[in-house]
Amino acid sequence: MDLVQLGSDDLCVVIDVSTDVPSIVHWGAGADDLVVARAAVDRPSAPATLDVPATLSLVPTAADGFAGRPGLECHRARGAVAARFSGHRWSETADGFWFGCTDDDAGISVEGTIRVEDVIAVDLRVTNDGDAPLFVDHLAGTLPLPDTATEVLRLTGQWCAEFQPLRLPWTAGTHLVETRRGRTGHDSVPVGFAGPVGFGEHHGDVHGVHLAWSGSHTTRFERLPDGRRFVQSGALASPGEISLAPGETFEAPTLLATAGTGLTACSQQFHRHVRRTLPERPRPVLANTWEAVYFDHDLDTLRTLADRAARVGVERFVLDDGWFGDRRDDTAGLGDWFVSRDAHPDGLEPLIDHVTGLGMEFGIWVEPEMVNPDSDLYRAHPDWVLGDHDLTGRNQLVVDLTVDACWDHVFDALDRLLADHDISFVKWDMNRDVVAPGSHAQTSALYRLLGTLRDRHPDVEIESCASGGGRTDAGILEFTQRIWTSDCNDPLERQVIQRGFSTFLPPEVMGAHIGPPRAHTTGRTHRLAFRAATALFGHLGVEWNLLEASDRDLEKLGAWIGLHKELRPLLHSGDEVRLDPPDDATVAHGVVATDRSEAVFSVAQMATGRAPLPPRLEIRGLEPDQTYRVSRIEMPGDPTGLAMTQPDWVADGTEATGRALAMIGLQLPRLLPESALLVRLERVS
Repeated sequence: MDLVQLGSDDLCVVIDVSTDVPSIVHWGAGADDLVVARAAVDRPSAPATLDVPATLSLVPTAADGFAGRPGLECHRARGAVAARFSGHRWSETADGFWFGCTDDDAGISVEGTIRVEDVIAVDLRVTNDGDAPLFVDHLAGTLPLPDTATEVLRLTGQWCAEFQPLRLPWTAGTHLVETRRGRTGHDSVPVGFAGPVGFGEHHGDVHGVHLAWSGSHTTRFERLPDGRRFVQSGALASPGEISLAPGETFEAPTLLATAGTGLTACSQQFHRHVRRTLPERPRPVLANTWEAVYFDHDLDTLRTLADRAARVGVERFVLDDGWFGDRRDDTAGLGDWFVSRDAHPDGLEPLIDHVTGLGMEFGIWVEPEMVNPDSDLYRAHPDWVLGDHDLTGRNQLVVDLTVDACWDHVFDALDRLLADHDISFVKWDMNRDVVAPGSHAQTSALYRLLGTLRDRHPDVEIESCASGGGRTDAGILEFTQRIWTSDCNDPLERQVIQRGFSTFLPPEVMGAHIGPPRAHTTGRTHRLAFRAATALFGHLGVEWNLLEASDRDLEKLGAWIGLHKELRPLLHSGDEVRLDPPDDATVAHGVVATDRSEAVFSVAQMATGRAPLPPRLEIRGLEPDQTYRVSRIEMPGDPTGLAMTQPDWVADGTEATGRALAMIGLQLPRLLPESALLVRLERVS
């Protein structure tokens, strides 16, 4: 038998080991009959093509006649290297599949592993077996896609509008998702899905990929001239940046792949993978000071703000930008990671002692990868800057972490900060692109910095922030425990942002804050109920100047935080279920317990509906043969009449089977624009 199968009935991969480089012939639900699978992928040559079709292997090469983007491209000083592997070694290991293949003439060898554990994980590495330097231009895993995959869904966006879904027809050619900005990017997230036209959350044979890498990257969905389709994803380095001396090896970022019936099934596989690395403790509700005080760090004001945060049930108080160096605005001080005697003349201890005395953890903001030209660090070490010194972004330059002395300096400063203070949380920001050559090595150095700090301070949690969601991927989550999803806290924008985020990352890593009544980034005004219901499902926080909140506001906010804590064990462990919207004015999603005993769903009315009454909402993810009781969750401080025009919702108290709720659904009340309905379902039999 020349086929190897890994995984389970829910998700498996079938590998053809008869080809020169192993190739995947199927990934998705379990394939019971491997003989049929083998026969299904044998194909004759197409007219006007090579007599023998090139194998669509894990690492296809141009020397094999592959007409698409090769999985490996490299060169030496004398020119391009056309690697052609003949034969390979392979073995099944305790946790998956390993293979190795060599081109002795080219002096190159490639190894790879495939694991199936919640997702399919593909790792590739290339070694220079020659006697001269080898430049690796491209190394990326390549996975086949079925002929029915004629539509691509990707995530695009911009600052304050991240993770926007974009559907594109795919009849021929290539769809390319690519960024050269040195971070994941707001507009080119390394995530993509392919399926039949019109695939939805719960229908269609959907395949998804996500590159676990936080730097420049490329993902392509390509259809070959002979009709075959594939997806390929890898890191994107500057020309000549990845240079291997004889005997050296380059390892590509891990490619994560999922497949299932509908988009939600793929997302749940991604979520389970990420959850393996997260802390087991509940995610603490936090309050962040940025939109409350900005750079004005008055101790009495901060203490009073902490008092109010503790009063409403906040568990972690985070001091944002402005505590260090000469940082009185965003033009100076960045890089000088010592406590400012102007802002905090007695150091941070008086504030930290006050915060921890209230029973809260203390967190702090840093941006270690950047420096202001107006800073002590830059004046002392202008040679530690990566790229052109005139090319600033937000008044910032990038510190070159690939310089050993620079890396040591940054590490020592952060290590000292965490060792000298009772800090439990770090908001790690990154407010500009890395556009200089060398960004690939910079990302690797960042990983080493984060990993070393985590080893030294294992109890300190770190949030990845990059002008909001500009660095959001499974790679950064190997070292951090939270993502700041967006700088926009407007709930109308956040409903779409957070839905896109949930396609590949779970809710407990999604920073979701209750902002002030008037959103700072859009100027819109919303009731607390809509703001809080939108943030409820994620890693909850408060981004609101509570000194301006009335006693009534604080009472309502405290009730919402209490509701979140009540639901938190379910929200942060269950299966995220997105519902296909009943109309274009509604966003609906929920979380179902893994044992299917309970669920909570949210229905957000984004705009005025186009019909007098909304259509029924089909509730998915429940156990079909079990009966559930439907109830409306009271939204603290928001009288029923403000959220809907029918106070007596007819579905409240209904009992129905999971099958009926999925097939027939619930008749929704007529919600007012920019409001939400929270629904609880509890199994009764």
